[in-house]
Amino acid sequence: MYPHIPHLKNTDTKSFFLIAGTCVVESEEITYQTAHKLQQITNRLGIPFIFKASFRKANRTRIDSYTGMGDELALGILSKVGKELNLPLLTDIHESHEAAIAAEYVDILQIPAFLCRQTDLLVAAAKTHKVVNVKKGQFSSPEAMKFAVEKIFNSGNSNIMLTERGTSLGYSDLVVDYRGIPTMKNFGYPVVMDITHSVQQPNQSSGVTGGRPELIATIAKAAIATGADGIFLETHPNPAEALSDGANMIALDKVETLLQQLLKIRHAIL
Repeated sequence: MYPHIPHLKNTDTKSFFLIAGTCVVESEEITYQTAHKLQQITNRLGIPFIFKASFRKANRTRIDSYTGMGDELALGILSKVGKELNLPLLTDIHESHEAAIAAEYVDILQIPAFLCRQTDLLVAAAKTHKVVNVKKGQFSSPEAMKFAVEKIFNSGNSNIMLTERGTSLGYSDLVVDYRGIPTMKNFGYPVVMDITHSVQQPNQSSGVTGGRPELIATIAKAAIATGADGIFLETHPNPAEALSDGANMIALDKVETLLQQLLKIRHAIL
């Protein structure tokens, strides 16, 4: 179904795929616990699963916000958990030199939304020949994402995914335009809906991003109904204690119920 993505070639057309995990690598225990629980859930439901966690969070509002435990240590934990559970892995990169480093540990390199126009970063990611997932910028139109695709493809890599994560609405909110999903699917690559970052409320006066997690299910259901190939979400055993983006996460113990609902929608529209 997804010939450009090696880890999804044999995906059942009756299912979507899931990219999910913690916002950032916090500890080996939490990383393993989250990955293992998600693997058990997706195995039961027959959903292809890619585990994600950032090894470092470079885009923070405040200087005292948690950014990571150290790149090498975090990437090592991520790789160890992936090998133990036999899971494909995704992580973000923020600078061109990180592409080759992260590619030694993970299967998919993700370009953050704010950096989707950074040509050097896209080209560096492409040249690793790993799968490259580009998040659509909050400031970008779906139509403009074809240029991100062209930068990667013209650099010799057709292993591409695109992710919708909402569009800026004023200074402190996001809105999802679901017309973007079929628009980006027309480029010929899988389109993913990020259902947790799209409920963020950025630029809060506290310097800590807020969110409306009660709307995660609404965003997710509409995305599947409008043809999203995959779902991206961040989760945590206890979002209130998460070191990053806890305000817009779904609790780990609520993931299975949501995925069950999404599968029903997926089956209904086929």
